[in-house]
Amino acid sequence: MSAGQAAATLSVGESVAVLDNTSSQNPSASRISLLGRVPGNGAIWVGIFAEMTEFAFMFLIYFIAKVHYLELFDQGPQQLHTMAGTLNTLALLTSSYCVAKAMVAVRRSDNKVAARWLWGTIGCALFYLAVKAWEYQWNTEQGIAVDTNLFFTVYYYMTFNHFLHVAWGGCAVLWVIFRLKRGAYSAEDHEGMEAVACYWHMIDLVWIIIFPLLYVLR
Repeated sequence: MSAGQAAATLSVGESVAVLDNTSSQNPSASRISLLGRVPGNGAIWVGIFAEMTEFAFMFLIYFIAKVHYLELFDQGPQQLHTMAGTLNTLALLTSSYCVAKAMVAVRRSDNKVAARWLWGTIGCALFYLAVKAWEYQWNTEQGIAVDTNLFFTVYYYMTFNHFLHVAWGGCAVLWVIFRLKRGAYSAEDHEGMEAVACYWHMIDLVWIIIFPLLYVLR
């Protein structure tokens, strides 16, 4: 499988929807446009790979620390608010669904519907940030701080870093909404919006890895 095809599978749900919408008009052109191309643009993928590398180092540190401090990393998740982590997971999964639906809408030149779906993404992002802020406050009340032990140092470093990514990712989505309302995107030209969608899915994917590592595995 080529690198372009591998990257294209990241948006397979969106691609199938577009193919269904356009195949009746020009089936061969639809297949050519969807297969063998990288969603978004080269610049966003450089950014995504850089961000994934950063988080990969965090995960490496997590596993090295866990090997040397097994008891701390066994007890740590039991002290966290698992429901808060679960709510965060549901919020981000829902937000990615909204982004995918927005991409389907813009590929039909339905910018109004696309903007509505992206407002759903913003709502999910705000919910995530609110829950995470409340969770940090709850931790403080339980006497949990960044210097409590090594597990919580790793926990705060991972989750706060991700918190920041959700915040500025949400700002990027707001910019896309603004651009949609100004008619900057259409079925023929939506590369910028697609790039932001790819970045948002990366944020979601990272949390899907963080959640079991910090809240579930014991």
